[in-house]
Amino acid sequence: MFSSTIIPTINRATLSNAVGSVLDQSFTAADYEVIVVNDSGEPLPSMDWQHSQRVRVVDTNRRERSVARNTGAAIARGKYLHFLDDDDYLLPGALAAFWQLDQSGGGVWLYGSYQTINNDGDLVNEFHPGLSGDIFAILVAGESIPFQVSFLRAADFFTVGGFDCEPEIIGVEDRDLGRRLAVRGKIAYTPFVVAQIRIGEQGSTTNWTTIHDGDRWGREKALRMQHAFKYLHASASSAYWYGRVCRAYVASAGWNLKRGNLFTAVSRTTAALSFTGYRAFAPPFWRGLRTKVK
Repeated sequence: MFSSTIIPTINRATLSNAVGSVLDQSFTAADYEVIVVNDSGEPLPSMDWQHSQRVRVVDTNRRERSVARNTGAAIARGKYLHFLDDDDYLLPGALAAFWQLDQSGGGVWLYGSYQTINNDGDLVNEFHPGLSGDIFAILVAGESIPFQVSFLRAADFFTVGGFDCEPEIIGVEDRDLGRRLAVRGKIAYTPFVVAQIRIGEQGSTTNWTTIHDGDRWGREKALRMQHAFKYLHASASSAYWYGRVCRAYVASAGWNLKRGNLFTAVSRTTAALSFTGYRAFAPPFWRGLRTKVK
């Protein structure tokens, strides 16, 4: 089986559209499935898509989305895992685009361009990130790629432990997992617009007041990874990205110093200096250093 789309849900009215956007794909090159993880705490009402042979439903009873996603992944049969929210949509031709990307060499993480929409379904923006290859440094520096537009190779997902369910990480669990996946291999990109993502705080299950602190915890996890320093040097592809990583280390040093972690703060400062060197004479380095870590 090529892919398993896992949709955790709290039974939003948009759920049927999300499931339908996958089932309606005109893709015949390989098999695929949809796993709906009902985390609403109540039985789902009867819906037409529940009769599809491609769909399975499993209940997690209000265990939060990381548990729901890991549960769906545990029963998935696809080579790739796709995590789609119940208010987002896969666009026509997306599965074919991902299949072609896999046939062209694949990777631990496939992703495509995407659109953002508001609560009324109006188009807000369209993004063509174009990032590929080894992007660990880019992710640690604060950039991210939405999982709604990503196919993650299942074998690597399980190797790195799936989604972190710790309370500190909830809300930025995708960024955290992305950093752990990025050291497993190459990321492949297709310019095809594969999905629409609803944005905005209204109706969102994300606690937006904790996002900043959560991402700090996630970045600390990444910097503590074995061989993280080596991976960062290997994946910082230009003076600009060296500057961005340097800033991430400086931010970490300050964060740890405030918490009394003196040894870690000194270690982070030393690492930041190692990312400077002769690049201090390159304007792109300083442009990266001045870019605020998200």
